[in-house]
Amino acid sequence: MMETPREVMVRYEAWKRAVELSGPAGLQQVKGFHDEGLKGEWNGFRSSRLGIQWRVMYLIEDKVLEVFVVEITPHDYRRK
Repeated sequence: MMETPREVMVRYEAWKRAVELSGPAGLQQVKGFHDEGLKGEWNGFRSSRLGIQWRVMYLIEDKVLEVFVVEITPHDYRRK
């Protein structure tokens, strides 16, 4: 498995802080995250950029502020 680069983990910590302070709607205010809903097999999930290649994919359930991070991965949304 590929090791996550340090700069990506720093950005992930900033991402988590944005979620804690403003919820998922706050992520959409940070243009650098390019937060967006996914389609196809990942329909219902959301994705935010942590770098040019790296994404955090997450799910929000029942409008409750519980964010389930599925994975932090290089950009490849195919299910395994």
